[in-house]
Amino acid sequence: MASQKDFSVKARPTWCPSCWNWSVWGALKNALVELTLEPHKVLIVYGIGCSGNMTNFVNTYGFHGLHGRPIPIAIGAKLANHKLAVIVVAGDGDTYGEGMNHFLQAARGNHDITLIVHNNQNYGLTTGQKSPTSERGYKSKSSPAGVRDTPVNPISLALASGAGFVSRGYAVDPLGVQKLIVEAVKFKGFSLIDVLQPCITFNKLNTSQWFKERVYDLEESSHDSLDYKKALLRSLEWGEKIPVGIFYKKEKPTYKDYLPQIKDKALVEQDLKDIDIFPLFEEFI
Repeated sequence: MASQKDFSVKARPTWCPSCWNWSVWGALKNALVELTLEPHKVLIVYGIGCSGNMTNFVNTYGFHGLHGRPIPIAIGAKLANHKLAVIVVAGDGDTYGEGMNHFLQAARGNHDITLIVHNNQNYGLTTGQKSPTSERGYKSKSSPAGVRDTPVNPISLALASGAGFVSRGYAVDPLGVQKLIVEAVKFKGFSLIDVLQPCITFNKLNTSQWFKERVYDLEESSHDSLDYKKALLRSLEWGEKIPVGIFYKKEKPTYKDYLPQIKDKALVEQDLKDIDIFPLFEEFI
């Protein structure tokens, strides 16, 4: 059975000292061990940003995608080999900015991938510019007078788009994030883990202390994760109280289940010698 050592590499991360990326990094590797997965049975697709640099620091199959494009890459890989555990690691700008449409379509299609979003509410890699989840009033190089836009609500958007597993983690609680990753990877269908992550270098508004005064665990509030309407109501909580944990969890057929060509046998396992494409040429050309 694999250990955390099997998922580790000799290179050390280049993140800021005390960055909460370190916490999510450790939680991810521990979750893979808990799931009894082996490195060659896991593909992690990374977006651009501080979190994307993790591609160099986890020993699995990895792909460093274009900005905003890790989700469609992950979907393609999963459709080609649905026996792989496919995970996306991306940032809030990558997912809810450049990649917003991919995020919504992945939820709509219920593609069997796990999306872990490092949500630090700014573009940390490029020195803290505002992101789609930045709070109103957040000041940065791109918003010197403070953000005026309404921040995106990833939890509500995922629920409204049909995602079957919708959750929120808190990077300061790595054991909680690990638990969510384990549950999300086990889940058959699209799963979101939006990880709230203080950015100690650039985000002086949403600090660890700010979150400490607001975050509470849904498990401790008798929340029913099978109740869609209650999940929607909980998703709207933000401000004085911020819930973390599993908002909604309900399995349904995945995108693959509607494709008889790959439902039972992965595309990579099929013999190309048995496929004759010339009739298609005659029909369409």
